[in-house]
Amino acid sequence: MESVQQGQRKDGNIPSSPSRHVLKFFFSDQEHDQANNAEDVLFEMFKNEDDGLLSIGKFLAALRSTGLRKNDPRLNELMDNLREIHRNSNSDGGSPETQKLDRDTFRSVISANIVLISRAFRHQFIIPDFQGFTKHIEDFYWKCKSNTEGKVASYIPQLARMNPDYWGVSVCTIDGQRFSIGDISIPFTLQSCSKPLTYGIALEMLGSDVVHQYVGQEPSGRNFNELVLDHNKKPHNPMINAGAILVCSLLKTLVKPEMTLAEKFDFTMNYFKRMAGGENLGFNNAVFLSEREAADRNYALGFYMREHKCYPEKTNLRECMDFYFQCCSMEANCDSMAVMAATLANGGICPITEEKVLTPDSVRDVLSLMHSCGMYDYSGQFAFKVGLPAKSGVCGGMLVVIPNVMGICSWSPPLDHMGNSCRGVQFCEYVVLSMAVVDPMANTSWSSYSSLRDGAEVPPSTLEIVKEFNFHRYDNLKHATNKKDPRRHKYETKGLSIVNLLFSAASGDVTAMRRHRLSGMDMTLSDYDGRTALHLAAAEGHFDCVEFLLEHCRVPHNCKDRQYLRGRRTLFPGLEREPRLVLDEPDDLARVAPWQAA
Repeated sequence: MESVQQGQRKDGNIPSSPSRHVLKFFFSDQEHDQANNAEDVLFEMFKNEDDGLLSIGKFLAALRSTGLRKNDPRLNELMDNLREIHRNSNSDGGSPETQKLDRDTFRSVISANIVLISRAFRHQFIIPDFQGFTKHIEDFYWKCKSNTEGKVASYIPQLARMNPDYWGVSVCTIDGQRFSIGDISIPFTLQSCSKPLTYGIALEMLGSDVVHQYVGQEPSGRNFNELVLDHNKKPHNPMINAGAILVCSLLKTLVKPEMTLAEKFDFTMNYFKRMAGGENLGFNNAVFLSEREAADRNYALGFYMREHKCYPEKTNLRECMDFYFQCCSMEANCDSMAVMAATLANGGICPITEEKVLTPDSVRDVLSLMHSCGMYDYSGQFAFKVGLPAKSGVCGGMLVVIPNVMGICSWSPPLDHMGNSCRGVQFCEYVVLSMAVVDPMANTSWSSYSSLRDGAEVPPSTLEIVKEFNFHRYDNLKHATNKKDPRRHKYETKGLSIVNLLFSAASGDVTAMRRHRLSGMDMTLSDYDGRTALHLAAAEGHFDCVEFLLEHCRVPHNCKDRQYLRGRRTLFPGLEREPRLVLDEPDDLARVAPWQAA
């Protein structure tokens, strides 16, 4: 273990960051001084009491427990600074994670990412108790692993050779919290999981009106590869083979028509990578060639649609079919696919790069059709039982989106008779039955869609409400800034903060109190009777909480509650009890707060 002394931060190798100035936008003016000390509070939380230094390994482990990974692009500055300090220390052996830093060096290391790190340790991500959440995911994973039902797809040799025991699950929240378990690094081809992604690109590049001149929005009620069109002589939706082939023809013919087939492939691959935050994405040429050789039904669909003049003008059908097979033959793993799903859950903004890849309107349309048409012939039952947008593929992959919360990817090659992953479907049912996954702010009832059944006309007033407010089930609550959300409170109340602070003090939870202080909370807040955290910590005998409040927060030791100010008149004698820790004794006060005793 090597340590870095205080003077090393003056070498000028670590650039300064405006993050400290950004903090003032997160906190009130009264709390700004405490927010400026966020680095100091973090240092106090993780330093070693013996040598006064902070172990980077311990700090990064705590950061991982919140769901952030050290390879998160948003933490690049932190990791670069650690590597730079390790190089400059001239230490033999070890790694940047084995370092011990003093206070000033630690402040310089994390200053560029202090906003994200502070949010993580204040539990301000969408899943505050991420460790508890991942325990549930692990339980569901092991329950589903024993499921041996289903058969691996065998229509091409490359899929038939997949090990039926492969089983992986990866989760990515809209804040970039990550968790993976099982066979999550083994690549698999996207197959039909590419359909919502190509549809999203088409919506983004051409707009909904243009796209839906060529493809419908209704569930077909037929097999996914059946030779059938709707009453307008269009494919029913983009999630079946005919609709996906037509969407690929739109991308090939109408989007940047000057591009060759190779250039269009690169364009689409790069778009997929942006959705995946730059994570693992490749191409399986063997699967592509096998798909093309075994594509009689897909070619039949292509020529059938050409007979009915479904394509835009100047469409080269052979190139469009090759492009469709290329999209299906792209390779990813559970981790990268989970980020794609999280991008959809986050209104089109990749959670780990914070790049806006799709607009909220495009995402809304993609999720709506994933919900109604994404699971082949099982779509209706899946929507009824699970109620979440999802898309499966014959490779065994399955994308699941929990809007405004997270994206999930599961992968298991054995399929049921409808073409969906047996373990994947079972896993989703476990998640919904065991956990509340719907956004708590979304109070929209599914009955609001009843007026759309059977082609019923919707009153104009209803449409205007949907346009004005984000009542649509898949409108993004976080980034759709052009719509109002009447479910948000106009004024923030601090009552809940006071309750949380006082409960932490009464229960002796020093970790929670450190988190409150890190968030810039006024540690002298009191309830309606004037009771502060210090009152409750002292009354319950929690000396460590009292010491934290007096030494680190420097709260006044002589604050008086309403009972004291009224001459200690007891309103409820049966509830009165003697305090377990008295701070008015000179010895006690000098021990925990020497500057106040003096």
